[in-house]
Amino acid sequence: MVISEKKKEEFYRALVDKNPHYDGIFFAGIKTTGIFCHATCTARKPKYENCEFFLTAEEALLAGYRPCKRCNPLYYPHSIPEEVEILVAEIERNPEKRWKEADFLELGIHSATARRKFKEIYGMTFVQYARSRRMGMAFKKIISGKKVIDQQVSLGYESSSGFNDAFTRIMGNPPKKTAISIINAHIFSTPLGNMISLTDAKYLYLLEFLDRRGLEREIEKLRIKHNARILPGNTDINKSLVEQLNLYFSGRLSQFTVPLYKSGTPFQMKVWDILTTIPPGQTISYQDIASRLGNINLVRAVGNANGANQISIIIPCHRVISANGDIGGYGGGIQRKKYLLNIENLYSE
Repeated sequence: MVISEKKKEEFYRALVDKNPHYDGIFFAGIKTTGIFCHATCTARKPKYENCEFFLTAEEALLAGYRPCKRCNPLYYPHSIPEEVEILVAEIERNPEKRWKEADFLELGIHSATARRKFKEIYGMTFVQYARSRRMGMAFKKIISGKKVIDQQVSLGYESSSGFNDAFTRIMGNPPKKTAISIINAHIFSTPLGNMISLTDAKYLYLLEFLDRRGLEREIEKLRIKHNARILPGNTDINKSLVEQLNLYFSGRLSQFTVPLYKSGTPFQMKVWDILTTIPPGQTISYQDIASRLGNINLVRAVGNANGANQISIIIPCHRVISANGDIGGYGGGIQRKKYLLNIENLYSE
């Protein structure tokens, strides 16, 4: 979520004063060191302009920061089980790694135990934690626009191999043939948190919240499908997108004009086409969509197609609710879905 300038100043004062009342309330990312801390960290305090503030550890990880070894922000306010300490250390030793069952067994830890204990302590599973750290490393380059060598230093690597692995596993290897296309990635803030867009000179391919579950796989599949290398960049399409989203979130725009590249099965395309016909301020049920497709037994397939949408907000999967009126699920989280629907209710008043 976006933190107001006034709140940032309040958090900075708490950081400077080492105010214990703010431990666990926010996390401070230090741009010059690439670490994040809690309020009472005893390290030398940075200048205000060198700080970023986050409400959750996951946001700090996704922004590319690693936990401070001095104040151990992830250990507050809980005592940390030994298994969790071991796993956190393993992630920092090899953050680009994708964990499999055999990796847990090698450490003598059951994956279910790791999942449960991470959820209890950090509010996210071990897989989410590892993914956030890995993706944060890759996205750090996109967020800052700096060269890889600069990023490897800020992330604590003596060589570029670890950082390069994390980046290229998601974004692809450098282009070697002219047949490989380039898609640009851009990360920007919204009132609901950071989003990432993938665009080129013609289309918007993906628009997702940065903490969406499965985002890493979405990007990889898209890259492979288009035989593309994904690089940091801000295209004209993306500039138009950000401008329109700003108007949308301020209640001044209800229809988007960004050209979209929809990549899905014929059935998914039909579902997404129906989604784009739902006016702002209105909702539709999964059953209604199935009926429009001529088969009321397609409710589950409709739900899967809705979840496979890679262009959030513009293809408005958030306007689909359950038949009983319940808000239903949403890949970006229920609170975001409620927020979007509340914004759009303004257009129907």
